Amino acid sequence: MTVVIHQTLCVQSDARPTFHDMTDDVARLVRETAVQNGIVIIYSQHTTCSVIIQEQSDDVNYYGTQLILQDMVDGLAKLFPTCQTQGQYAHPGALHIQLAQRERGEEAWWSLNTDAHLRSVLLGRSQTVPIVDGQMTLGDFGRIYFADFDQVRGRQRTVRVQIMGE
Repeated sequence: MTVVIHQTLCVQSDARPTFHDMTDDVARLVRETAVQNGIVIIYSQHTTCSVIIQEQSDDVNYYGTQLILQDMVDGLAKLFPTCQTQGQYAHPGALHIQLAQRERGEEAWWSLNTDAHLRSVLLGRSQTVPIVDGQMTLGDFGRIYFADFDQVRGRQRTVRVQIMGE
């Protein structure tokens, strides 16, 4: 019999690119479902965030960011430089700022995150991992990371996990 189970995990990001290793949490959810063969989808509902699979890098920088993940941020910054001033990118326009302030109570400077939106689109907001014999098939070094590229403010984020199989 095929089952479909949906769970959420919460993470707290900082006001800089942050990465959260979700591998152990997702593996625990897979074990709890007893699904032996199927898939698990890990998804970000946030438009400045991504879900990626990457090798674990044992070395970290002063912030605790693994060096391979920092290398990725540095490379993405060459494509999409960090948004630092109004007008650096076409988005956000005046209407977006006005609506964000009026309808969502946002500060205008919170919209200086266009680079985060573009980085997220490039990397994608979800990953699908096969489950075989009750285990995720990530390979020897693969880890699942939730990446938040928004550098204007830290906040609580929701990671959605859907497990399907039998």
